[in-house]
Amino acid sequence: QVQLVESGGGLAQAGGSLRLSCAPSASLFSIKAMGWYRQAPGKQRELVALVIRGGDTNYADSVKGRFTISRDNAKNTVYLQMNSLKPEDTAIYYCKATRYGIEFWGEGTLVTVSS
Repeated sequence: QVQLVESGGGLAQAGGSLRLSCAPSASLFSIKAMGWYRQAPGKQRELVALVIRGGDTNYADSVKGRFTISRDNAKNTVYLQMNSLKPEDTAIYYCKATRYGIEFWGEGTLVTVSS
């Protein structure tokens, strides 16, 4: 079992920035992939950004060039730096860990971007 503690959500103005954090209860070295997903009202949950244990990253087209996912092994934490925020980025953001083929989800943190 891996528990994920998310933080950093809140309210931002369009063009502003927020940084989300996700701290797993297991070592990042034991986790194959960490990702951030989001779900806007009335929409399906979608991948925002993913970082693999080796360091490779993947982003949704809608956030490329604006969002950056990173992992700090010393702090055992994964971050999502969100810049140039848009109202359409408003959603609940979820952290997901994949470890030994099992997926674990955080409870989510709300990001609201005002125009």
